Amino acid sequence: MLETRVKRSLARCSHIVVHAVPVTLLALLFASCSIPADDSRPSRTEVASIETPTGAPTPRQPQDAVIRRVPQRQWDAMVQAGMVREGCPVTERSQLRRVEVDHVDFEGVLRRGHLVVNADTAETAARIFTRLYEEGFPIRRMRGVEKYGGDTLRSLQADNTSAYNCRRPDQINAPVLESPHANGRAIDINPRENPWMDLRCKCWSPGPENAPRTPGPGKILRRDVVWQTFIDEGWIWQNIPVPDYMHFDTGYPSTPYTQPGS
Repeated sequence: MLETRVKRSLARCSHIVVHAVPVTLLALLFASCSIPADDSRPSRTEVASIETPTGAPTPRQPQDAVIRRVPQRQWDAMVQAGMVREGCPVTERSQLRRVEVDHVDFEGVLRRGHLVVNADTAETAARIFTRLYEEGFPIRRMRGVEKYGGDTLRSLQADNTSAYNCRRPDQINAPVLESPHANGRAIDINPRENPWMDLRCKCWSPGPENAPRTPGPGKILRRDVVWQTFIDEGWIWQNIPVPDYMHFDTGYPSTPYTQPGS
């Protein structure tokens, strides 16, 4: 079985001759060939082993999701960016968690990103994004909005997947105490592939190119794997009266998350 599988894979490498080669040598040659052993979707290990340019660091192995307290340095940056301030529902670092998860980007390369979410939402977020990674759903980037000075629009334009942000007054689209994002119980995924209709300008934000709901990499469609994964966890898609294809939350007004069936 191993010999057949290895020969089939090596046959795709024009520089390797596979006739009458001992299986042990075939296995060594196979290790030098960057083409997967079959045509199916890469497994977690295969994704992590995608060939990188000469001189690039050796790709790391996949890691499980990790939930931890928001580091003090990150919290300070969030405060500096105005994402935590008087009048916001989150005022203490203990109310939030940093969920570190693997994902693949649009080139299929393994990345490590993170979401900042409410402490009661951390475990469900970890389960959701672990499954999305296992399903091979691509995510451009995933990091805290403080990297963009707390500016929601800059984060959206960068195609950044993010969660917590007590948004600036000029960027609020819900009363701050009720806002799912300000409470850390909302996630925006691949904003460029999944834009929302901003009624303040009557325009698609961050851009109109992906407004049609046609299938495509990184896009979210009703009843697809992303939609179903969130729904199974009790989340709601587009929980506002205008199109907001990037957005999932646990309810509005925001209240503590409760896992379905519990």
